[in-house]
Amino acid sequence: MPASDYDSACLPDILPLYYRRLFPFSQYYRWLNYGGVQKNYFQNREFSFTLKDDIYVRYQSFTTQNELEKEMQKMNPYKIDIGAIYSHRPNQHNTVKSGTFQALEKELVFDIDMTDYDDVRSCCSAAEICPKCWTLMTIAIRVLDRALRDDFGFQHLLWVYSGRRGVHCWVCDKAARKLSVAARSAVAEYLSLVKGGDETMKKVVLSDPIHPFIRESLVVVERYFPLYALQDQDILGRKESVDKVLALTPEDILFRTCSRANSSIAQANSSPHFISLKSNLQQDFQNEKKPENRWNLLKDQAKRKQATSKKGQHFEKEIMLQYCYPRLDVNVSKGVNHLLKSPFSVHPKTGRISVPIDLKELETFDPFAVPTISMICEELDRPRTVEEEDKSEETIDKENEKDAAESRKIRDYKRTSLAKYVKCFDQFLDVMARSWKGELLKKSDLQKDF
Repeated sequence: MPASDYDSACLPDILPLYYRRLFPFSQYYRWLNYGGVQKNYFQNREFSFTLKDDIYVRYQSFTTQNELEKEMQKMNPYKIDIGAIYSHRPNQHNTVKSGTFQALEKELVFDIDMTDYDDVRSCCSAAEICPKCWTLMTIAIRVLDRALRDDFGFQHLLWVYSGRRGVHCWVCDKAARKLSVAARSAVAEYLSLVKGGDETMKKVVLSDPIHPFIRESLVVVERYFPLYALQDQDILGRKESVDKVLALTPEDILFRTCSRANSSIAQANSSPHFISLKSNLQQDFQNEKKPENRWNLLKDQAKRKQATSKKGQHFEKEIMLQYCYPRLDVNVSKGVNHLLKSPFSVHPKTGRISVPIDLKELETFDPFAVPTISMICEELDRPRTVEEEDKSEETIDKENEKDAAESRKIRDYKRTSLAKYVKCFDQFLDVMARSWKGELLKKSDLQKDF
C-alpha cells in the first residue's frame, strides 16, 4: 500500500488495534531488559509518549512488560521515544532529592536525517525522499557499521528505519551503554567528517597522510559515488551543479603555470606565468557529455596535482566525501539523556512503522515498501488460507504452555507484512542473548557460597 493510501485522520481508530494485536511487546521487553543481568535496568528506563494533539508525556517508566503493555494500550501513543536508564525510576523523579536523579546509561545512538544532505541532492529536499537519494542512507549504514565494528569493536548494532526520511543506529553492547558523555562525544567526533553550515562551501578537508578510517570509508564511497552523484544527481551535468563542483576544486588546480611559449596568453589573463584551466575544463565538458568522462577529466587534474604538490592533492576524494559521506546529528550521540524514536513506533505523517533493517538485504531495502499501520491492520482482516489455519493450529499445540493472549499476538503479527521485520529483530536479540548468558553465568558463579 503506498503512503498516499494512509490517512492520518484514521490513526486514533487503528492505533488501539496495533497496540492490542500487533506491537511486538515480548521482543521489545526482551531487548530493553537485557536478560535481567542488571537489577532495575528496565524499571529505571525512561519512555516518553507523544499523544494526540502533540501532547508530550515524559518520564514514563514501567516495572514489567505487562505494565508497559497496559499503559501503551491505554494511552495509544502517536510516537514513542526511548531515553536513558536513570538512578531512580523516572516516574518518581519528582519525589527524589534534588540533584540525585541522574541519567546513568543508554545505548550509543546515531541519527542520520536526509534533510542534512539537502546541499548535495537535487532530486528532493526537506522531508522528501526518493530511491535516488535513499542511496545516501545505504552509504551511511555501510560506512558507520564497518567503523563501529572494526574500529571500536562493537558487535550488537541495531539499524532502524525512522519511518520517514532517515535511519537510526542503536549500539547495544554493554561497553557502549556505559560510555560517558566525553567518550560518546569522542566517538561522534571521530566519525564526523563533513563539517560546516550552509555558509561553508568546502565541508571536507583531508590532511596527508589520510587516516586509515577515512581510507576505509572511501572504499565504500567510491563504490556508490558514480551511481549516486554522477548519474542520479548529475553533479557534472547542469551548469550550476558543475560550478558547485569546480568551487570545491583548489584554485591552484584551476590555474597552472604556463610555458614561456604561452606567456602571451598568460599576460592576456593579467596573471603572469599562469593559465586558467577552469575555462578549459568547461570547454572540455561541452565536448564530453558523459558524466563519468567529465569526472575523469577532473581526476586527471588531481593526478597532476599529486605529482607536483602535497597541498590540495586529495581534492577529488574531498569532493566524493562531501557528496556521499554520512552526516551525523552529533548532539543525539553525545548526550546520555537524549531521547530517540523507538523501533516499531508509527510515524504519524507517513503511517509507516519504524522497523529494523536487515543488513544482509540492505542493497534492496526499500523505505516505500515498509508497511503502514493501515496496511497491517487491514491484513489482519484477510480470510486465512487453509495452510495458514493449519500453521495456526500447529502453533497453538507447540505453545500450549504459553499465555493464550501472548500466543494470539504472535500469530497476529505473523499474518501481516510486519512479520519479516519482527523476525529480523528476533535474530538480533538471539545473537545478543549469548552475551547475556555469559554475564548471567558469571553473576551466578559470583553469588555461590563455597
